[in-house]
Parts: sequence; C-alpha cells; structure tokens
Amino acid sequence: MDFGLVLQTDPPASRVVSLMKRAERSGFTHGWTFDSAVLWQEPFVIYSQILANTTKLRVGPMVTNPGTRTWEVTASTFATLNDMFGNRTVCGIGRGDSAMRVAGRRPNTLARLGEAIDVIRDLAEGREAEVDGQPLRIPWVRDGKLPVWMAAYGPKALALAGRKADGFILQLADPYLTEWMVKAVRDAAAEAGRDPASVTVCVAAPAYVGDDLAHAREQCRWFGGMVGNHVADLVARYGEHSDLVPEALTSYIKERHGYDYSHHGRAGNPSADFVPDGIVDRFCLLGPAEAHIEKLKTLRELGVDQFAVYDMHDAQETTIDAYGAEIIPALSR
Repeated sequence: MDFGLVLQTDPPASRVVSLMKRAERSGFTHGWTFDSAVLWQEPFVIYSQILANTTKLRVGPMVTNPGTRTWEVTASTFATLNDMFGNRTVCGIGRGDSAMRVAGRRPNTLARLGEAIDVIRDLAEGREAEVDGQPLRIPWVRDGKLPVWMAAYGPKALALAGRKADGFILQLADPYLTEWMVKAVRDAAAEAGRDPASVTVCVAAPAYVGDDLAHAREQCRWFGGMVGNHVADLVARYGEHSDLVPEALTSYIKERHGYDYSHHGRAGNPSADFVPDGIVDRFCLLGPAEAHIEKLKTLRELGVDQFAVYDMHDAQETTIDAYGAEIIPALSR
C-alpha cells in the first residue's frame, strides 16, 4: 500500500514544502494539496518547490476541477512540471466544491468532467485533443505521462470514474462504503471493456494518532462537514431514501444547516457541529497506531492501493512521524 499526505496551501509555502519533505523521508510516496484559488495559495507554484526539494514524491491536487482553469492551461501546467521533474505528477480531479462555490459558481456537470479528463490527459501526454471545438496539441511535450484520478461518491460519478479515470479517489475511510464504491467503479470499468484492476484506488481521510479519542474527534470532525457538502448534493438528486445511494452515507446530514467555506477543511469548523462521533470514527482513522494498522489492512483487503492522510489538525508532524515509524512499515510487510 502506498501513502499520501494531503495539505492545504496555507502561507507560508515553505512550511508546506517542509512537511512534504518530512513525509517523503517517512515513506510517503505522494504529496497532495487542496486546489481552491481563493481560500489557499496557488498549488502548482508550490508543487515546483516540492518537486525540487524531493526526489521521488509525486504531487497533485486533491482535487482540481474543469472550471477554474481552461483545460489547455491545466494540461500545460502538469506537462511543464513533468518535463522539469520527470513525470512526477498526478491529476486528481472532481466536479469542484470550494473552488467553484466560493467564486459563486456551481460544480461542473459530470458530462463536462468526463470530457475534461480525456482532454487534459491527452494534451499533457502530447496528443491532439479538441477544446471548445478547436483541435489543439502541445508541441513541446515529449514522453509525458499524466494519470488522472477522479473523486466520486454518487452512482453516476462512480460509473464515470470506472469508464474514464486511471484512479478513483474516495474521500472517506469507512470500510462498508469503500467496498460498495470500489465495486461500483470496478463494475463500470469492466462494462467499458477495461481491466477493473487497472483503476488505482485511493482512500483519503484524516488520520490522528494518539490515545485521546475525544480530542482526535474534535480535530477531525471538520471532515464529516466537508463530505456532507457532497452528500447534500446526492440527497438533493436522489432523495433521502434511495436504493442508488447507501443510507450509511446520507443519513447523518439530517441536522446539517448550511456551510461556511471560510472554515473549510479546518479543525473547529462550526459548520461541522452536526457530525456525530460515530461518523468521525467511521470516516477517519483515529486512536493508537495499532488501530490505524488494523483499519488500513481491512481497506487494503478491499482493494485500496493508497491511503492519503488529510493532515489538517494540531498534530501534523506527530502524525507524519508516527506513520513513518510504525504504520507505513507495518503495511509494507
């Protein structure tokens, strides 16, 4: 199992670079960041510094979207980094949450997302693609490689990931939901004539190592609020009780009362006060290292290839170090 570290690009950028260097030394293989131009600093600028200061770490957004940059700009940016540092990027992409809503825009449609996945990958790898009716090719790309991993929750999005994406990003670590969603992605891949095993599965969730569960829950409760934004979209589309979406995912947002993006992805987010302890426990990894190892072994058996640690809480270095000393070695055996 591979491991990734997910950070927000809060200033100073030097701290983001420093934590990513620490992660690489600890055995992490991927460095991810949020991509929301108003809330945080521009991640692609910071990626160049992360790549220059590490040797193997692969970087990418978790996640970008097709709406805040034109597709040829996104592809050219990845291709430039790959040319400079040797194909060490991954394009995590989704419909867009904070990056779109904070700017007053709606998340992109799945049709637009599916088209963007093909175009961005083709352009970044040097092939011709059509953008707004205009055939384009980036002429200076040589041997470019850009895996595109898609974030998804709902049935149509999961099917799209299975048909189009090189990887599937699931932003929660509940084993029941993981099994259900991985099956949906792999089934869609098979129906599209692809090898289901060719789709890399990445589970991303907060991890907090320690014995004080009450404190860990408070530090990670924000995550249920963030996931709740996407779940609210599913409930609006499919209703509270649908055979298409498990109630294990949707039932907890009944007490949700709006969302303030100024606290997005941060410990203490008041918009996440509706998230019960049980959801924090299911969606995140909390407790001593042994508890993390046990849950990660379960996820690995369900087909998860990478676990990406959302490291937004008051124990960033401690968590990276604990994963490097105990948890990553245990999952490497």
